[in-house]
Amino acid sequence: MTDPGTDEDRATANRTAGTAGTGHRAGHSTPDLRRPRTAPGCRPGSRPRRRWLRWAALSTSLAVLGAAGAGWTLYEKLDDNIRTDVGTAKELKRYAAERPVAPAGEAKNILLLGSDSRDGSNSAYGHDEGSPRSDTAILLHLSADRRRATGVSLPRDLMVDLPACRQADGSHIEPQFAQFNWAFQFGGAACAIRTVEKLTGVRIDHHLVVDFAGFKSLVDTVGGVDVCLPGAVRDRDSKLDLPAGRQTLGGEDALSFVRARHGLGNGSDTDRMHRQQQFLGSLVKKVRSNGVLLNPAKLYPVVHSATSALTADEGLDSLGELYELVRGARDIPEDQVRFLTVPRQSYSRDGNRDELVQPAAGQLFAQLREDRPVRVGDIDGKTQRAAPAPSVRPERPARNHAPGSAVRSSMRTEAGPQARPGDDGKGKAPPVYPGTTAAHDICTTDGAENRVN
Repeated sequence: MTDPGTDEDRATANRTAGTAGTGHRAGHSTPDLRRPRTAPGCRPGSRPRRRWLRWAALSTSLAVLGAAGAGWTLYEKLDDNIRTDVGTAKELKRYAAERPVAPAGEAKNILLLGSDSRDGSNSAYGHDEGSPRSDTAILLHLSADRRRATGVSLPRDLMVDLPACRQADGSHIEPQFAQFNWAFQFGGAACAIRTVEKLTGVRIDHHLVVDFAGFKSLVDTVGGVDVCLPGAVRDRDSKLDLPAGRQTLGGEDALSFVRARHGLGNGSDTDRMHRQQQFLGSLVKKVRSNGVLLNPAKLYPVVHSATSALTADEGLDSLGELYELVRGARDIPEDQVRFLTVPRQSYSRDGNRDELVQPAAGQLFAQLREDRPVRVGDIDGKTQRAAPAPSVRPERPARNHAPGSAVRSSMRTEAGPQARPGDDGKGKAPPVYPGTTAAHDICTTDGAENRVN
């Protein structure tokens, strides 16, 4: 007897062998074993599409990494441009106990110093005659709410009490009563900072030092800065040859314009500080008006020039720290970016030197310490339409200017019995200092933007 299961198995094996040998059998289709199976719900060809998506993702990732690498390279380049003043921080730590207390809140005070060093790219302007000097010093106050910026110029020839300071060679200079720019010349930035703090009672949070080449490069990068001259200037010493009226100065002429004394105006250092203030106001307006702060393509060369021009303390020596500072201040209205000179007059014992006008100077310093608004009006001391008739302090002979010229006192006070914002609570109006703003039209004296702010 034959086992039925065995015969069925044998028949099945024969059918399988026949199919494999002939490739087909009548009445039946042969499956294509080379054709990939398709999962239920998927269309044929989805695998090539997935492959294309993987390549696209990989290419995008590589592009992002490449852009990030390029961005990091540019960041590092800009960051490395800034020179760090390590010595000043170490020196200030020696005198930490005598420095003013840092104010509460987010207000910042930055000392801006212009150096006349002839090292490196500055050698075209002559040879160093000993230590570099600072003929430009501006105390920049940024309010805690970042709605106001006030730059106060300190005259180079202002007679002040210099503290004992360490010189670059390790020796010391004794405390003395001398002109302000000796502090930077003999004791560097640390001595200048301590002198300003002793003079004003204002704690200096940061300092920045700008040299000739850096200033010139920055002006060229923004496409020049507008100035307005009441008359033509042809001065052999400063090498300026400029027509009267509104014009745009490139870096070289701009440097001569802010440095010159005897070829422009009345030849006084006070007049030079006023020109510097007007120039800085125009520079702020230029940077804002052409969209530099919002356009990366325009911003990079400006930042490159700016960082190349700077020597900063350790708190501002990185691009990130500078960016945070600028980001917080970029929305300040132009009429709230103010420049003025500390109230000064000729020194009673030497007409070629300056002294503070008190109590006006002390009141200004108190406004800065307490983060109160500082109001400025026409830089020439003229009455503004928006202000009541002022009472002007009697003038004293000014220093360093040509015969027959006159420099007005550096402060006037508004009249009026009613209290105003920032007053002392007793109905006394706050003072108005001759100065300018970034909103000021340099060639117009009768516009609303030139009134008391």
